[in-house]
Parts: sequence; structure tokens; C-alpha cells
Amino acid sequence: MQHRLPESPNFKVRFTLDIKQGGGPKSQFYLIDMGSCWKNNGDLCDGDVLTDVTRYSEMIINPETQSWCSPNNLGACSPYHIMPDNRKIYRNDTAMFPYSAYHYYCAPGNALHLEAPVSTCDPYSNPQAQELVQLLPHPVWGLYGYPTKQGDGWIGDGRTWELDVGGLSSRLYFYQDPGTPPAKRVWTSLYVGTESLSVTKMKWRNGV
Repeated sequence: MQHRLPESPNFKVRFTLDIKQGGGPKSQFYLIDMGSCWKNNGDLCDGDVLTDVTRYSEMIINPETQSWCSPNNLGACSPYHIMPDNRKIYRNDTAMFPYSAYHYYCAPGNALHLEAPVSTCDPYSNPQAQELVQLLPHPVWGLYGYPTKQGDGWIGDGRTWELDVGGLSSRLYFYQDPGTPPAKRVWTSLYVGTESLSVTKMKWRNGV
């Protein structure tokens, strides 16, 4: 059993998932849902609800869930997409940005240097600011073991997944104040659907 929280980029998660019934077009079933908390300057959260920010990354595999991110709705897109070689593709690059890989992005409302257009997360569902990155199956996630097309892993396609969660989560955009040291992305919660993943189902890339 692991005795430390998983930190990007050095961990993978392996689990078996066989979905028997869907919840309709409004059901955002998560292949995996990750949660953590750090401040906009990269510091750890300390309970100050004015400066703490809860961050989430979610992969939605219900094929009825469509992308809200598009060239005509840039505010619902991450400001840029980070390639495996760390190249950044900005959301106004209509030839290269993978719009359909993102369902929705919303920024923390207490961020001071947001790039317009922007959608800020619901300030009433949590006592502190939030940031949310929701993903959809797409070929750009295939390198990390994630589904590459709508319907992968859904009803009738039960399978065992080995996801490079650490690798993918290290390349997702999360807001940070300019000129501050990068936050350590230490994840305090991992869920599949609504089920918490035990740390015994995780393996560390560095072989602990």
C-alpha cells in the first residue's frame, strides 16, 4: 500500500470498469475524476477560503455528452492545449487546437490575470474558488491510455484501463499567477464514476 498522495507526473492508475446502464444525456459519468487544492500563486492551500482554489480534472465518457468548447465559444476552452513535447497550442489556433477533446473549462473567480474570453466557475457551489477542466475522449489523450473516441469504455465495452494519470495531469492547463513557481500537483482525491479509488490500485512510475 502506498503511504503518500499521488503527484504529477509520476503515477498511473489501473482499474476495471464495466458500465451496465447509462444515466441519459445529462449524466457526466467520469472515467476518472481528480481533485486537489492549491493557491493561484502555487502555494499549498491553508484553509483561507479567499485564496484557496479547489482544482478538478474530469474525463467524461458518456457519449451523449458533447463539447461546449469550440472556435465560436472560446470561453469554454482551456486557454491552451499542451502537447506531449510541451508545445502549447492556443485556443484561437483553429487549425490545431483540439476543441472536441474538451467539454468545458472554467477558471477560478479569484484569479487576477485571466485571459478573455473566460468562463468562471460557479462561486456558490463551494466555499472557495474552483477551477474545472472537463475532457472528452479524443485521439490526443491516447498516449496516456485514455479513450480516443466517443463510446470507448461505455455500455457494452467493459475493459481494464491503465491510465497515465500523472502524465496527462501534468500537461493540463491550470491557472497560475504570472511569475510564480509552478504548483506541485498533488491529488487528494481520485474517483471513477462515483467510486473512490484505493491507493492499492495505483502504481508509481518510479517503482516505489
